[in-house]
Amino acid sequence: MTLDAQLESVLFFKAEPTSVKRLVELLGVDKKAVEEGLKTLEEKLVGRGVSLVRAGEEVEVRTAPEAGAIIEKLLREELARDVGKAGAEALAVVLYRGQATRRELDWIRGVNSTFTLRELAARGLVARKANPKDARGFVYEPTLELLAHLGISRVEELPDYSEAKKELDAFAANTENKQDE
Repeated sequence: MTLDAQLESVLFFKAEPTSVKRLVELLGVDKKAVEEGLKTLEEKLVGRGVSLVRAGEEVEVRTAPEAGAIIEKLLREELARDVGKAGAEALAVVLYRGQATRRELDWIRGVNSTFTLRELAARGLVARKANPKDARGFVYEPTLELLAHLGISRVEELPDYSEAKKELDAFAANTENKQDE
C-alpha cells in the first residue's frame, strides 16, 4: 500500500485532527516522507468528495467544501432524529464522569465512539476541549445546552449521580491499572 493510501486510511479512521508527528510515529517513516505523502494525497483528493485540511502541524480528512449543501441537508436530518442508544450511552458517560476522552468512551462502551461524539458535538450536547493531561488528545464535556435540555442546572442533579460517578471512576481507575500492568 502506498504511503498516501496509508495516510488516507489513518486519517479516515481517526476522524479528528492528527499531528504530522503522530503520523510519523504511526507509520514509521520520517517527516519528509509524511509531508510528501500528504501532498500526494491532497492532489489525489482534488475534485473528490473529501479533502485534506491542514492547520499548522495537524491534518484531517474532511468533506470537500463543494459538498457543503448535501452535507448540510444530511446534518439537518441527523439533528432532527433522536440521539439513539449510542448517543445516550456516550452522553451518560460524559455527564457522570464530568469529562471523558474518546478512548475512555470506546473502552466503557466497547465500540468506537468517534462518529457518535461528532454527532453529539454537532448537536451542541458535548464540547471537545484540549486534554489537560495529554496535549495530543481531547476530552469531551457536557455543554450548558445539554444541561438545559435535561432541565438541570448542574450535573450533580442527575439521578443517582454520586453512586454512578463513583462506579464510573472506579471502573476507569481499574482500567488504567490494568493497562499499566
